[in-house]
Amino acid sequence: MKKLLALLLSLCMMVSIVAVSAVADEKIELTLWHYFGVDYDYSDGSIFQKDIDNFNASQDRINISYEFVSREDLMRQYQMGAISGELPDIGMVDNPDMASYIQMGVFTDITDQLNAWGQLDQFFTGPLNSCTQDGRIYGLPHNSNCLALFYDKDALDAAGLSVPTTWTELRAAAKALTDPATGRYGFAISAVKNEEGTFQFIPWFLSSGGKLEELNGQGCVDALSFLNSLIEDGSMPRDIINWTQGDCNNQFISGGVAMQVNGPWNVSSVNEMAPDKNWGVALIPRADDGVNASVLGGENFGITTACENVDAAMEFLTYLMSKEVSADFCEVAGKFSPRKDASESKEIWVVDPIFSVFAENMNYAMPRGPHPRWPEISTAISTAEHEVFTGSKDVQTALDEAAATVSAILAQ
Repeated sequence: MKKLLALLLSLCMMVSIVAVSAVADEKIELTLWHYFGVDYDYSDGSIFQKDIDNFNASQDRINISYEFVSREDLMRQYQMGAISGELPDIGMVDNPDMASYIQMGVFTDITDQLNAWGQLDQFFTGPLNSCTQDGRIYGLPHNSNCLALFYDKDALDAAGLSVPTTWTELRAAAKALTDPATGRYGFAISAVKNEEGTFQFIPWFLSSGGKLEELNGQGCVDALSFLNSLIEDGSMPRDIINWTQGDCNNQFISGGVAMQVNGPWNVSSVNEMAPDKNWGVALIPRADDGVNASVLGGENFGITTACENVDAAMEFLTYLMSKEVSADFCEVAGKFSPRKDASESKEIWVVDPIFSVFAENMNYAMPRGPHPRWPEISTAISTAEHEVFTGSKDVQTALDEAAATVSAILAQ
C-alpha cells in the first residue's frame, strides 16, 4: 500500500512538473498598435516593423503582433477602448495626446518598472515629460523631430536669391519663385484641419511672440496674417488646406513648390524619389523682429491598462527604447532619438548637411502641451487657421473664437 501511494505521489509530481513546464513554454502573445507610415521601403513603418521582428527573433518567450491603424482611427479606438476595455497591450500615441489618454485610463502607470530599469536619466527632459502626469510615468518617448525649411537650391540660384531667414525675405523669395506658367508656387505648408495643421502653425506664432494662452494676441495675429498674405498674393496655394505634410512633400519633390516647411522624416523620400534634386534645409524664417522657432514632434509608446502581462510588455518596451535600437531607428527613419546617449552615438546628426540643421533646430523646438485636453486645444487652433485660409473669417475673429475655447480649457 505504501509503495502504491508513493508511486501515485510520484506520478502526480511528474504531471505537475509537466504542466508547469508547458505553461512556462507557452509563448506570451502581445498586441501593438501603431500609425507609422508604410508607403515605401525606407518608411518609418517598415523600419519599425523590422525592430519588432528582430525582437521576436531575439527570444522565444514573447511574440509581438503589430497592426497599423491610421492616426485618426487610433485616437477614436483609444477613446472607445477606455470605456470597453478593448485595447492592445502596447500602444503608440502622438506625444501631445498622451496626457489625454492617460487621464482617460488608456495607459498604465509603469513608474516603478522604469525606475528599476535604471536608464531614465538617459532621456531628454522634454520628451520624457510628455509621458508623465502628476509625477508618475506612463510610457517612454520613442522618437523626436521638428520642422525646418526645405528649399530648392537651383530655383533660388536661378532667381539670384539667398535662403530666406526672415518673414520679409521669405515673402520676397516666395513671390519671385512663383511661376504661373509652370504652375509652381514659391512656398507651402500643410494647413489641413487636424494636428498636422496645428503642428505647422505653431513655429510661426512662437517666432513672433505669440502664446498658447493668448491666441488672439498680437503675435498670433501677426503670424496668421503673414501666412494668409502669402495665399492672397498667390505665392502659396490655397489648396494647402487639404494638404497633409506628405502631400506638401510630394509637391516639393515634383517641383510644384520651391520651398516647404516639413520634418526630417521626409528626407529619405526626397532623396529616393528625386535623387537629382539639388536641395537643402534651413531654419524656419523668423519674424523680422522675432526669434527662431520650431515645434517638437514625436511619438510615445505605453502599456495599456488592458495588458495582462506588464512584465513581458516592459521587456519589449525597454528593448525598443534601448540605446542601440533607438539610435538605429531614428538614424534611418530621419528622426532624433529622445535618448542622450543614442544621440551622441551617430555622426549623422553632427556632420550631415541636412540632419545637422535639424539637430540645430531642435534647440528651438517647443513642445505641444502636454495637456489632458490637447486634442481640443489643437482643434481650436487648426480650425482658426482653416477659417482664415478659406476666407470664411478674418484673422482677428477666428483667433478670438479660438482663444475663448482654449482659455476656457486652460482655466479648468
